[in-house]
Amino acid sequence: MPKHERRSPLLPPRNEAYRRIWLASISSNLGGLIQGVGAAWMMASISTSENMVALVQASNTGPIMLLSLVAGAIADSFDRRRVMIAAQLFMISVSALLTLFAFLGLITPWALLAFTFLIGCGTALNNPSWQASVGDLVPRADLPSAVSLNSMGFNITRSVGPAIGGAIVAAAGAAAAFAVNTLSYFAITYALFRWQPNIPKNPLPREHLGSAIGAGLRYVAMSPNLGKVLFRGFVFGLTATAILSLLPIVARDQLSGGPLTFGGLLGAFGLGAIFGAFSNQRARELLSSEDIVRAAFAGFAVAAAVTGISTSVWITALALMVAGACWVLALSLFNTVVQLSAPRWVVGRALSLYQTATFGGMATGSWLWGSVAENYGSGHALVASSLLMMVGVFIGFFLPMPAFATLDLDPLNRFNEPSLKLDIRPRSGPIVIHVDFEIDAEDVPEFLAVMVERRRIRLRDGARNWALMRDLETPEIWTETYHVPTWVDYVRHNQRRTKADAEITDRLRELHRGATPPKVHRMIERQAIPPADDVFHQSHIDHH
Repeated sequence: MPKHERRSPLLPPRNEAYRRIWLASISSNLGGLIQGVGAAWMMASISTSENMVALVQASNTGPIMLLSLVAGAIADSFDRRRVMIAAQLFMISVSALLTLFAFLGLITPWALLAFTFLIGCGTALNNPSWQASVGDLVPRADLPSAVSLNSMGFNITRSVGPAIGGAIVAAAGAAAAFAVNTLSYFAITYALFRWQPNIPKNPLPREHLGSAIGAGLRYVAMSPNLGKVLFRGFVFGLTATAILSLLPIVARDQLSGGPLTFGGLLGAFGLGAIFGAFSNQRARELLSSEDIVRAAFAGFAVAAAVTGISTSVWITALALMVAGACWVLALSLFNTVVQLSAPRWVVGRALSLYQTATFGGMATGSWLWGSVAENYGSGHALVASSLLMMVGVFIGFFLPMPAFATLDLDPLNRFNEPSLKLDIRPRSGPIVIHVDFEIDAEDVPEFLAVMVERRRIRLRDGARNWALMRDLETPEIWTETYHVPTWVDYVRHNQRRTKADAEITDRLRELHRGATPPKVHRMIERQAIPPADDVFHQSHIDHH
């Protein structure tokens, strides 16, 4: 990027709506981190099982893995602002109940896991809508900076929140930490009520939830770049979560500390994360996406190994600062690549699948490393996680991250709904489409190569039963055919085409040698089965 176009990582807050919600989210994140310290330390106090302590982290991240895809479909199908407000109100209610139970002394290990699981459900509902809304709040050019700023905002609170949480727990108990978290939701709820987004209305009827989920799965499955990000995110979450899951045990057993020590260690992790957020832009200018991800895996592996063997608070804190920087460099890059690789109509579902992969890795890792620590000790578990994390470095040689580039994923807007002579309804179908091309013999190899990409785009955007046929009597005639369930699905399929897809369409038109553009046949499928009372039955024969 030329110097005169370089954007400061602090640029997006100049947008008033973004600035208001971002600042409010800092308050909410601070409360969540204070609550996390209270929950982790309470579990360490009421249970002697290392596995139960690790499950606190799993109970927070598990719902994101389980519910994120549904939440992503909701984010793309409904008003994201209202979805976020509903999620915040739900978390206020659950947090208030947790506070009440803690003050009354009714918390058991399983009750604590249940409450943190419900809070995680609220987070799972909120996150896809919030992350997808960043693209509604800031211009596309500011999106990478906004994603980095979100990470920086969270980690600013991470640098001080755990220390504050540790002080609150030490002074007033875990119940006070839960009360602070309950109050922290009100700022973001107020900011969301004030935000009035100007988002164009979609004239098409809303997709059913099941269809929307299927469309999101199909889009990601037919997008190789997104698949690479999801896999690397899963591996990173699986291995990196060992530090965050086992840190209460490290603070208690290896370092002989209390809640203040635990909060201070999390604060060191947060300070490193802030450094990582500030260095994001410079790192992307100097290094490729794959280089950044490999460095993040390697740095986190070293940090985990040092944390596993260190008995010094200061050495452990330095290692956690490295881990925090690597955490933000990797996760913010994954998030940005997903946002820049998905158009607005499916960005919530793409982000939800990324979260499902990453947080699914974290939930699985929390259980895995907790079990290892239960049997062999937290130090051995952390060293084992560092060895497995090095595998993530070598995966890049086989599945490298896509280049950090921006595609123009704005709608192509070339499609005009044709006027039909047959009166059909939006739900009429199935619809069968044939597109006829006339291709010279010498252009057939290139035509077939372009059609491979055409097929991917068609299936990605909702087509079914795609096929390419060649006329046996007139070999220069090729016919592309595919099905969609209904007429409204056909219109939606064409509206999903992006400007980045125009290159394929334009190249096919150049290869077409007909005097007129490729002929499109739009047909509705009908069965030629006679009514039951017209069927000739043997039993009706008159033998007399």
